[in-house]
Amino acid sequence: DKYMGDCIMAFWNAPLDDEDHARNACISALEMNAKMGPLNEQIEADAKEEGHDYVPLKIGTGVNSGQVVVGNMGSDQRFDYSVLGDNVNLASRLEGQCKTYVVDIVIGENTLAHVEGLATLELDLIKVKGKTEAVRIFTLLGDETMKAGNAYQSLSGTHQELLDNYRGQDWAQAREKIAACRQLMDGFELGGLYDVFAERIDEYEANPPGSDWDGVYEATSK
Repeated sequence: DKYMGDCIMAFWNAPLDDEDHARNACISALEMNAKMGPLNEQIEADAKEEGHDYVPLKIGTGVNSGQVVVGNMGSDQRFDYSVLGDNVNLASRLEGQCKTYVVDIVIGENTLAHVEGLATLELDLIKVKGKTEAVRIFTLLGDETMKAGNAYQSLSGTHQELLDNYRGQDWAQAREKIAACRQLMDGFELGGLYDVFAERIDEYEANPPGSDWDGVYEATSK
């Protein structure tokens, strides 16, 4: 759709209908990540050849699905065919959480409902900046083949147990599940995510969230 600073925005299901819009968005995100390895290898080789420092590129992608306003936006003299609405804004907020949770892709619950065959893990219940209601967010790891694989199947159950213990304020059990998840990562780059939960547990043990805590994390950044 457009460039916005260092961001590229894209949308599916308009102007032509796309029954697989959510899956196509997710697969596109996965394919972009797959290109980053070879791209950074080329950038590193060019840096060495030209004698300057190598700075790898990293991307984060937010994917959300839902009703939006679509069409020519602007004035008679200057306009763009684009999309507007809360679901567009949420997609942007989800992208911003890639840094918070140290993952490459964050998708919303509406998107997950359309792509249950893909390999995903729940990240958190979170109030994103500018919103009053919590949303359930997920990271996307791979396609249907990955979801059927033993590595994902082994990790996903233990990961959900971690979230259950965390939300139940059973910090000791949550720590054990973090350790177990680290052992089951098997190629999944999720070490930073489990560091985040370990740090939060340390904070909550020192400053308990209270018996009425609903497990929601309130994001302080976009």
